[in-house]
Amino acid sequence: MSEDERDNADNPGVIAPPPLIYAGALVAGLLANRRYRIPFLPRPLARMLGWLLVVCGLAVGLLGFREMRRAETNLDPSKPATTVVTEGPFRFTRNPLYLGMTMIYGGISAFANALTAALLLPIVLHLMRRGVIEREERYLERKFGDVYLQYKAKAPRWI
Repeated sequence: MSEDERDNADNPGVIAPPPLIYAGALVAGLLANRRYRIPFLPRPLARMLGWLLVVCGLAVGLLGFREMRRAETNLDPSKPATTVVTEGPFRFTRNPLYLGMTMIYGGISAFANALTAALLLPIVLHLMRRGVIEREERYLERKFGDVYLQYKAKAPRWI
């Protein structure tokens, strides 16, 4: 899809579904960890931090999911957004679902004590920023104009 077609489409034209980006990197990192085991945390800390991040990530993600359902907007970035969601965790971050996935990814990496998986997370975040979030932001600015720009000025991208 050309940039003009993407700019006129009623969706952000993300490079891939966000859960697939996170899951693909996590699976690759965990598989590499099985082959080349490099622990990076003491075992008790790895377990505690892992559980904490997974539980908090699930909570943030589920609250964001619930707010999007309540607002009756699409969760799938290949479908049109119907409104700007500003309630619940969206008051604190524009991307609670991605924040939740990031926390879950970090938690699983910590729990597995998988340095390789943890080292892939910055690459995932770069792909998310360039291939998903920036595209979504441009789309929402085009579609909702000042409403989205005012929200964007109030809520940070992450936290």
